[in-house]
Amino acid sequence: MSARTKARKRALDMLYSADMRRVPVEQVLAVEAERAVSEPERQASWLYAREIVDGIVDHSEEIDELITTHSRGWTLERMPAVDRALLRIGVWEIVFNDEVPDPVAISEAVEAATVLSTDDSAGFVNGLLAAISHAKG
Repeated sequence: MSARTKARKRALDMLYSADMRRVPVEQVLAVEAERAVSEPERQASWLYAREIVDGIVDHSEEIDELITTHSRGWTLERMPAVDRALLRIGVWEIVFNDEVPDPVAISEAVEAATVLSTDDSAGFVNGLLAAISHAKG
């Protein structure tokens, strides 16, 4: 597993944890930052995980608006929490991170959805992220 894939998983864990516990993402991020200091072997994945989560926090309104606009009949609240977090990561990478090619961001999100979420989640995540990528032009 690549360092970026591990970082996406860490970011997913933080977003999901904050969502399920109904606490600010920044609170979960602060706890994880303290943990990262004591685990230098995880430093490579931590830096990108933090970049993802910080980016999602900084652009949360835009990201959620894109998801809502392209989800056709699904509100954010109706989506499984894992899917919500995966979509936020994918949208951030597609729209705000030029270092990650859109197909890579989509593939990573779809793979995670296949493993971690419902039977229908991979197709939903794929379609929504592809639509956002195409709309970006």
